[in-house]
Amino acid sequence: MKISFTCLLILSSCLCFAQTGLIKGRVSNESGDPVEAINIILKGTGKGTTTSASGEFTFSGLAAGSYQLVATGVGYQTLGRTISLAEQQTVTLNLTVQEAMQELQTVEIVGRRETTYKNDISFIASKTATPLKDVPQAVSYVTKEVLRDQGAFTMGDAVKNMSGVNQFTFYDDLTIRGFRMNGGSTTQLFNGLRTFSGFWKQPPVNYLERVEVVKGAASALYGNSSPGGTINRVTKKPLTTPQKSLLFTTGSFNTMRVLADFTGPMNESKTLLYRLNLGYVNAQSFRNLQFDKNIIIAPSVSFLPTTKTRINFDLVYNKSNSRLDRGQSVKGNDLYSSSTATSLNAVNDYLNEETYLITTSLNHQFSANTSFNMAYLRTGYTEDLLEHRSSNVNAIDSAGKAIDNLVARQVFVRQTKSFMDNVSLFLNHNFRTGRAEHKFVVGYDYIQSTTPKGSGQQTANGYLLKAGGAAAYNAKRPDLYQFYNYTANGVTRSIPKPNVSHYDLTLQNNQLEDPTKYIYNVTTNASTTPVFYSLHGIYLQEQVKIDRLQILLGLRYDTYIDKKGYTTSTESNVTQHAFLPRIGAVYSVTKNVNLYGTYTTGYNPQDATVQSDPLSGGPFDPIRSTLKEVGLKSEWLDGRLTANLSVYDITQTNTLYSANAADNPNLMIQIGQERAKGVEVDVTGNILPNWSLIATYSRNDAKITDAGSRAADQVLVNMQKPNAPKEQGSLWTKYTFVSAGLNGLGIGLGGNFVTERNLSLNNTQTIPGYTLLNAAVYYKIDKFQFQVNLNNLANKTYWVGGYDYLRLFPGTPRNFMATVSYTF
Repeated sequence: MKISFTCLLILSSCLCFAQTGLIKGRVSNESGDPVEAINIILKGTGKGTTTSASGEFTFSGLAAGSYQLVATGVGYQTLGRTISLAEQQTVTLNLTVQEAMQELQTVEIVGRRETTYKNDISFIASKTATPLKDVPQAVSYVTKEVLRDQGAFTMGDAVKNMSGVNQFTFYDDLTIRGFRMNGGSTTQLFNGLRTFSGFWKQPPVNYLERVEVVKGAASALYGNSSPGGTINRVTKKPLTTPQKSLLFTTGSFNTMRVLADFTGPMNESKTLLYRLNLGYVNAQSFRNLQFDKNIIIAPSVSFLPTTKTRINFDLVYNKSNSRLDRGQSVKGNDLYSSSTATSLNAVNDYLNEETYLITTSLNHQFSANTSFNMAYLRTGYTEDLLEHRSSNVNAIDSAGKAIDNLVARQVFVRQTKSFMDNVSLFLNHNFRTGRAEHKFVVGYDYIQSTTPKGSGQQTANGYLLKAGGAAAYNAKRPDLYQFYNYTANGVTRSIPKPNVSHYDLTLQNNQLEDPTKYIYNVTTNASTTPVFYSLHGIYLQEQVKIDRLQILLGLRYDTYIDKKGYTTSTESNVTQHAFLPRIGAVYSVTKNVNLYGTYTTGYNPQDATVQSDPLSGGPFDPIRSTLKEVGLKSEWLDGRLTANLSVYDITQTNTLYSANAADNPNLMIQIGQERAKGVEVDVTGNILPNWSLIATYSRNDAKITDAGSRAADQVLVNMQKPNAPKEQGSLWTKYTFVSAGLNGLGIGLGGNFVTERNLSLNNTQTIPGYTLLNAAVYYKIDKFQFQVNLNNLANKTYWVGGYDYLRLFPGTPRNFMATVSYTF
């Protein structure tokens, strides 16, 4: 018995020894990062496993022979390998999976699983899931991977990676191809729906999948829009596989950020998915007295009751506490006469804002070729403000002459709220007629924007009168005003006494002020005037493909209703209509190169606030624009890298500009014509699976070509438009080492430049161009990544934009951010 048992043990040991073959490996994405939860099977053996957080997998105890390995994962293309295994052999594989394009989608409802700088599909440009290379219009974008690697947190950090997009100020305020678009406008997009944001703060990006810009007017699909382009913020959507990450950042200016991102299924059948992005930010600034505290809560839920129906709910809530920074003031025309840290605030100033965006959407597939989409977005914004700011002029002496080192100040106390609703309904239908493939879209939009009654502002400014009260200073009647002794450079003189104390650029008198001592006037302006407008839009679009040729035809009809005198007894409707055609074509020259051309029109009505203001000089005609654009879109290195070129010509008429009238700041002039002509180049993707790149360049001649009939405005003709550089560009590249000794280490390097710019409210003042250099170091070990970003390495002094030399917007000096992230 013992002998039999011993023989059995020896035989079992021999069999086990004969089956000691091993297959192991690591699965990574196109940027070299490990991919978790990829299913790995050996066909015909019944053996299967999933990759770990480090992307690794192992099959042990395998007999010699040939095996068919298959790797699958949600959002990735299926990958297969044939492996020959000898006895006692260990086979090590390095597998790279590629993201699968989900071209059957008609709206962006499925979470993006791509983890590279490259994005393949656009929904914003055609309301269909169209490969970007097949869109007959330039589209720039920045993915969450770029934002993560650069340590970006705000929209201003994101847009520096886009050709033709530049900051106008350091608020949520941009120029696109030379045309201004800011957060106060109602032409931004959020998941493809119309919205706005508070003007004063750039939106955070931690809850975004990517930021994208359709260049040129997008009016044929979205109604009135900027002729330069339309920004769309795309939120992160729920995923079917569990993913969780925590991120902690600290660095210059006492910055602290804590961010979290959780996603996955909420039930076993994976018909209920969730995603939750959380953020807390507490940061000071290089600017005196400035700070920013943000709480961000962004949950998202997807319900899939059937395989053909999907319901999404998204909420983004952002509460911000800060001070409103009106920029730097300098003495006279000397840009370097004061520190870029100079601000005019009092210690007790505050800006409290709350913003929410609630989105509900439904997508139903009637068949493989027909789907219906319905979405609703509600935007709400409230503002509570106390600020000491510039009066946009210097203080004056008794003769009315400006005093260079004194800036006249005023005080705003304001409370306001605004709301916006967008309902979007559209039907997609795909069909064939002979050799032609068709994608047909018909849709309806309703947009409503309101500033209800209940907003208000009080303003304190001017000079104190002997008889009580305050008024603008009249040098011909000094006897009406109070005076005080002012000493500078050892010289004392008597000057008019201000209602709000002047800011002394020499003394830097930021201090605690008493707002109750000022004399206030009730102020009515665009921020506090009740506003109601609505837009009804009906549109048709046809995309037809015949062999190598694709043609896009679109037409939209808009009815824009603005309530003049809203909430008053004289309330009346101002109704405007617009037909908006769009024509585009794409031709596949080769497998890798597409040639495209497009023609679109756009419009923007002048709002009722300007039209009804008797001091503005109106009424004014609507803004009209046209875009002509041609370009090339190409893919290289097996689709890992895209290189695009666009050449454009934009014409806009009837733009409003400030008349720069000292006695009437509300007075506007309507410029006859503006024209922007330029070229843009964008390169995005991976040179190698572990080497990422994004590079841009643009040249833009954006000028006023017709200043209208007033002789005084002719000086504006052929001047480059405000805060629009003639040239700008950016470069960012990241390399991750894969050799054994340096595995887990990565480096990033890049920068951006812009050329000289004109200021917006002074025809003779300019700000210089600049070039910035940035770098980063990364080290990843297991589920942790350590990252250090170094920005403005040369510590350049520069300005991102400005109105004049009393309201300049300086850029951030040299700084660093250190980040630790944990993924589990």
